[in-house]
Amino acid sequence: MPIQFDVDPNVAQLAESTAEFVHDVVVPAERECGGSVHDAPEALRESLQKAARDAGVFAPHVPTRWGGHGLDLRGQAVVFEAAGYSLLGPLALNCAAPDEGNMHLLEKVATEEQKEAYLRPLAAGATRSCFAMTEPAPGAGADPRSLRTTATRVPGGWRLDGRKWFITGARGAGFAIVMARTSGSPGDPGGATMFLVDAGTPGMRLVRTIETLDESLFAGHSEIVLDGCVVGEEQVLGAVDHGFEGAQVRLGPARTTHCMRWLGAARRAQDVALERAGSRMAFGSALGDLGMVQQMLADSEIDIEASRALILRTAWELDTGSVNASQLTSVSKTFVAEAVNRVVDRAVQICGALGVSAADAPLARLFREVRPFRIYDGPSETHRFAIARRAVRPYRRPRMDVTDG
Repeated sequence: MPIQFDVDPNVAQLAESTAEFVHDVVVPAERECGGSVHDAPEALRESLQKAARDAGVFAPHVPTRWGGHGLDLRGQAVVFEAAGYSLLGPLALNCAAPDEGNMHLLEKVATEEQKEAYLRPLAAGATRSCFAMTEPAPGAGADPRSLRTTATRVPGGWRLDGRKWFITGARGAGFAIVMARTSGSPGDPGGATMFLVDAGTPGMRLVRTIETLDESLFAGHSEIVLDGCVVGEEQVLGAVDHGFEGAQVRLGPARTTHCMRWLGAARRAQDVALERAGSRMAFGSALGDLGMVQQMLADSEIDIEASRALILRTAWELDTGSVNASQLTSVSKTFVAEAVNRVVDRAVQICGALGVSAADAPLARLFREVRPFRIYDGPSETHRFAIARRAVRPYRRPRMDVTDG
């Protein structure tokens, strides 16, 4: 099947409208708050999302049934990059993590009753959500099989016990999707189940907000304790003991949409560097005429174009249900996370003192935001391990017995 990278004219128009909206509305709001929304009021999110609705760019990824534009991943790639040009752009369009990934998961896995109760208000921006899988060591992290949070059957439902941390957006969220072990032991590849847990459910409490390098994900990252938290049978999301499989419905596309949004941030950093290189005079010429600066600018152009092409290829694989999609999502996540870091780092270097100034350019906050991307949604090392393992699999020979001649 030929790979199709053509952009539908309607998608191109939506991306252009998104770019204009981000430039005119979102970037000024980002400047005002310094890009930090860990402690921002809900009123900021609500006002940005109302403005996005008024501009006709709200919820590009959400199926039309739930009030969105219904773009496939290839369409999302174009629009999300435009949104990601500002750190607050995805928040304004309601396509920021973790809500965007949770909407996709609910659309694919939830029952009709669950969709009405959870997906509809989430897609409308009437509530927020979080995805609670990661745990403090030695619990689930890069290796989800280490899951230690347990779910035990009780009359009428399940009792959840455990501790979660680095749960993005948990503070103030209307509900959490909690991953807990319903069978087996830590280290086993199966036995996990997802649960929908409403905010305020007795036994689930937020114990702290974790201070982090990044500050642009709304409400920050929190640690949660589940202690005798009882939910009904109707709160099971997907099939019991098949939570890891269900989560993969979310994780592959979510890694790819992360890449889309952060590519927008890299492009903004490159634009700042290009403007500086063209206007700043040093050593008798513009910076952009100096060979070492030209090399950095060229390398960043290469990283941006290669990232965009890889994202589109991965989006096509996911849209068409290709068996190669898992491999491509890991390749994209690894390459784009590192490329984005390189682009922003070069921009800081080119701009010198301006690059590290928090007041006069966005590069310092972009630098702070993109560094964790090499860890979030799986560190590069974990993805490289998975990439190599899949690549060598067809060439693996049966292990010979030591007694064989």
